[in-house]
Amino acid sequence: MTPAPPSPGTNAPDLSAGWREQRSRLRKELRRLDVFFFLICTLVGLDTIGSVAAAGPQGLTWMAVLALVFFLPYGLLVAELGSTFPVQGGPYVWTRLAFGRLTAGINQVLYWLSNPVWLGGSLCIIALTTWEQFFTPLPGLWKYAAGLVFIWAGALAVVQSVRVGKWVPIAGAVARIVLLGVFLVSVVVYAGRHGVHALPAGEFAPTYAGFLALVPVLIFNYVGFELPSTAAEEMTNPKRDIPLSILRSGLASLLLYGGPILGILFVLPAERIGSLGGFIDACKAVFTVYGGHIAADGTVTLTGFGAVLGSIAAAGLIIGLLTSGVTWAMGAHRAQAVACADGAGPAWLGTFSERHGTPVRVNLLSAVLASVLLIVALQLTDGDGEKYFAAGLGLTISTTFISYVVTFPSLLVLRRKYPDTPRPYRVPGGRAGARLITFLATGLVAFTVVVLIWPGFGVGWFGTGGSAADSLPEAFAGQRLQYTLSQVVPLLLFLVVGLCFALLGAPARRRMRAGAAAGELPDGEGRQASPTGRAVRSTGR
Repeated sequence: MTPAPPSPGTNAPDLSAGWREQRSRLRKELRRLDVFFFLICTLVGLDTIGSVAAAGPQGLTWMAVLALVFFLPYGLLVAELGSTFPVQGGPYVWTRLAFGRLTAGINQVLYWLSNPVWLGGSLCIIALTTWEQFFTPLPGLWKYAAGLVFIWAGALAVVQSVRVGKWVPIAGAVARIVLLGVFLVSVVVYAGRHGVHALPAGEFAPTYAGFLALVPVLIFNYVGFELPSTAAEEMTNPKRDIPLSILRSGLASLLLYGGPILGILFVLPAERIGSLGGFIDACKAVFTVYGGHIAADGTVTLTGFGAVLGSIAAAGLIIGLLTSGVTWAMGAHRAQAVACADGAGPAWLGTFSERHGTPVRVNLLSAVLASVLLIVALQLTDGDGEKYFAAGLGLTISTTFISYVVTFPSLLVLRRKYPDTPRPYRVPGGRAGARLITFLATGLVAFTVVVLIWPGFGVGWFGTGGSAADSLPEAFAGQRLQYTLSQVVPLLLFLVVGLCFALLGAPARRRMRAGAAAGELPDGEGRQASPTGRAVRSTGR
């Protein structure tokens, strides 16, 4: 059964009785500026800057191309969905309205699980690497302990009320702006004293092999617009603020990404730019202008004010990484709790705290999963940070993007199913425009999933040069089977979890159907209001 379409004069679909009970615990505390900072913290991920720079100048070329063919269409798509259906749960609700509870529920589990994978994976390993480079080594159990502190500090922030919790993405956005700003100023000072590496025009020429290496990371840099919509009923004016915040944060994030990547390319020789430590190494190199030196073998030593500034920047980087995970968790966890309250998962996970107004149970479960992942991954990779980073980041991106493959087409389906629903913002170009942006956004994330699971897909075809084996992450060189298993096995496990959640939600769905049959308020499984106000029998799942 599909949930009730929006009532006349409102944009809010009527979900289940289980969710209506939780809705009263939400607090409208998010204003337009809060949403802007939320999106800056979401979009500007410091963990992937080094990965883009490692591809050389053509990374900037592909960044510009994908800004046009993905970032812009994706932003337009989410602006319409978020302002038309400003309901708590965001992507889950859009998918639920379009394709039904079972599909939306399984899809939401993938979207949710990508967060603990990311927090316990690439975010945690970069934070640990940064700490070791700027502060002190973390031998043996100390690395596990520091990783767990990082994860549970994030969990503590996520459980706070919106009034308190919104300051985490604000702090994260400010930390990004200050850190990246200081880095760029330092690059200019460094260039004035030591010169910069030449970037021949030919190195900006795009190649297919470069595209395969970059498209997952670049598109991952560009996603997150939908996250504020997961807290739409905690916003003061979502119909107005969602489209405006998407526009402003999109432009700001392009500048905050492009500048540091160009700075890294100017400062570091190509052979010294790594996907894990590229940004960290570049910071150390440019901060030598304040005190320190670079040895002939490339080893950087910071002294005096250079060491002080390096330590401050390292702390800012770690805060930026932590707030990235927290901001995504604030959105993904809310959507998962709404799904569970709506009968698409175990009901006990679908509760919002009366004290905090946040889904505390989902938050804590996610932290436990991230902790387990950290421990298991460090064991399986024997502490190899590069291998852990590559596998964790690839799995995070593919899991998130599989959910997008289902969510993005909701735009076309909902236009057809609910044509009379007021749309404060519409994708320009009418039906053709909506189809074009849906095709571009969905097609690119689907292609990204393929190249993540099978790096090098298409290399050597139709006259393209290169070897597919060269597209494997450097840490998995010559280990295609091992890399593929690191992606496919967890994805299959996540799908099984999604199906289990659907089964565990069955008792709640039965109660909803019984309540609807008894004439209680519509719950999306029985009689429901049509856009004209007449009661109709819902169809579909």
